[in-house]
Amino acid sequence: MFNLLKNLFSAPDQSELLEIMKNKPFLVDVRSREEFQGGSVQGAVNIPLSSVSRELKNFAGKTNIVVFCRSGNRSSQAKMILDQGGISNVYNGGSLQNVQNLLKQN
Repeated sequence: MFNLLKNLFSAPDQSELLEIMKNKPFLVDVRSREEFQGGSVQGAVNIPLSSVSRELKNFAGKTNIVVFCRSGNRSSQAKMILDQGGISNVYNGGSLQNVQNLLKQN
């Protein structure tokens, strides 16, 4: 139970995320299609949170996966779903703004 709460509420480690962003991770925007169409980060794919568990095949074999959303809540849930689905190397990028800022630093 503690790990579940930790995954849901812990902030992403910025230095670790910055390093991961340098290696061209698989960027996944888990917001709704409508939100994604309003703008996202270059190279990101849209797999809404409601579809993540059905789309595990799209994550298989990826070296590093960074999930993000508007505030970090849905991305925390997506990370947990992927972890439970046996997908490793998943990082919660938090918010869209956070991921944009990290990409600017690279």
